[in-house]
Amino acid sequence: MKIENPAFNYDRFGHDYSGYRQTDPRIAKYVEAALEDAQTILNVGAGAGSYEPADKYVVAVEPSQVMRQQRLAQQKVPAINARAEQLPFDNHAFDAVMASVTIHHWAKMEQGLRELKRVSRHKVVILTFDPAALKDFWNAAYFPELITIEETRFPSIESITQTLGGQCEVQEIPIPQNCVDGFQEAFYDRPEAFLDEHIRKAQSAWGFLPEGKEAELVKRLADDLASGEWERKYGHHRDLPRYIGSLRLIISQG
Repeated sequence: MKIENPAFNYDRFGHDYSGYRQTDPRIAKYVEAALEDAQTILNVGAGAGSYEPADKYVVAVEPSQVMRQQRLAQQKVPAINARAEQLPFDNHAFDAVMASVTIHHWAKMEQGLRELKRVSRHKVVILTFDPAALKDFWNAAYFPELITIEETRFPSIESITQTLGGQCEVQEIPIPQNCVDGFQEAFYDRPEAFLDEHIRKAQSAWGFLPEGKEAELVKRLADDLASGEWERKYGHHRDLPRYIGSLRLIISQG
């Protein structure tokens, strides 16, 4: 499947985003550790402000008006209306630059990554998903078309580290039980969540499906939940204290 524009239209569909996509403190501790020695931070594609450190000087960049408004409702610093591919800052303006679950929306991903590197003095920290690991999650059995979309949109971990250069560390981030950040793998233990239209609307991949396909995929899961088939195959996920899926933290130094 070829997607001409990977960007999700948050101004049209993202009005309830911050109600379902929130900072999970157990994931945040990995981001905070990576940014511990930085005093000035630029958050690019900042959205409603998830995973921004509360004890640092943060400047945010966000092109969506709806998301900028949600930042204010969340009592985050106002965001500058700009895009990753053309950041309005001098070289090495910030100790660190962060980007949380956003690079798959960038039309010119490599250019955006180079901009992150340009304005960073010491490090770039990116929270993203590894497309090579997406099929390991049980939802691939119910939403294969959705996985194909995500595989198309998410850049490989290798391509990110090669573009950033420097000394790169890639961490597998465990997803905790009852995760409050509503990306797909966050509900590894709560499959019924996918039956909620509002939760799906906060997961951008659904917006790229052909008309009518979403209902078909949801029914597939709903039928197996009703019959007990999901429980028979994947019910052990309900008791997992954490799940190692495709969530990755990339830290580029230097």
